[in-house]
Amino acid sequence: MAIMKVGPAGIETISGALKRPKKQNGHNHGNYLVATHRIAVSSNPNCQRVYSFTAERYNRSTEPSARELEIRARFTAVQAMVKARAKDLSKMAADQEAFNAQKDTAGGKTTMRAYLWKVCGQEYDEAQG
Repeated sequence: MAIMKVGPAGIETISGALKRPKKQNGHNHGNYLVATHRIAVSSNPNCQRVYSFTAERYNRSTEPSARELEIRARFTAVQAMVKARAKDLSKMAADQEAFNAQKDTAGGKTTMRAYLWKVCGQEYDEAQG
């Protein structure tokens, strides 16, 4: 998704993916069109660039490692645990109290969702041994 800044004279800057390939019947049609806008100070007046890449540009060249598959499995499991726990009325009051007690401490999580990710992640790790 591209971010665009529009001014009185029209488009001032665009940054992000303008176009992505469309996947049909197992293969891609089209290409990527990506725009970048440099915000760093420079003497070069050209701060806007547009690039075009083939549809295969972002395809993975290697198979995921065993460690990466473990990380993906953990993420999926913890995500489901967080979603369920956020809706669990029997744990909601205790979670809110525990969250409020830790949020102003050093290393404390500042959002309820981050706190639930921490708690559920610890539960998952303990269950996995």
